Amino acid sequence: MGADPDTGGASGARRVSRVILLDPADRILLLHGHEPADPTVTWWFTPGGGLEGDENHEQAALRELAEETGVTDVRLGPVLWRRRCSFPFDGRHWDQDEWYYLARTTQTALALAALTELEVRSVDGLRWWTSAELSAAHETVYPDRLAELLQRLLDEGPPRTPIVLAPEIV
Repeated sequence: MGADPDTGGASGARRVSRVILLDPADRILLLHGHEPADPTVTWWFTPGGGLEGDENHEQAALRELAEETGVTDVRLGPVLWRRRCSFPFDGRHWDQDEWYYLARTTQTALALAALTELEVRSVDGLRWWTSAELSAAHETVYPDRLAELLQRLLDEGPPRTPIVLAPEIV
């Protein structure tokens, strides 16, 4: 099996940092994406992506957030959740070990700033969501149960240690 520059560890899973970005009103920022070959297959997801080079998870979270949203005025907090996910996308299979960081910002102006070629073909917007809007949504949102996880975070604060979410295998 060939080495992917974004993979690490014995499992070969792509190491990914994701960001649960909250604004002063406790709204969460999500990106809207779609399958490049079929734009009718859509979902919402948190900013983030694979570690590059010698980056650690925190550095990747901040870089990905800036590239995907234009948000650079951010306070990165603790890792909230970890999950393993596996899914088909853009003609290949992805296997990821994701770390979800809490972050806060007062910067609510957004821009799809420095997207990769794949992101240009698959990301078509950004939106701030209230917890109530997310709970009422009938659209696909990743990670699974994000509305419930967000409400728990807002009610109880960050967990003392990261919560391991159930794997999502598509």
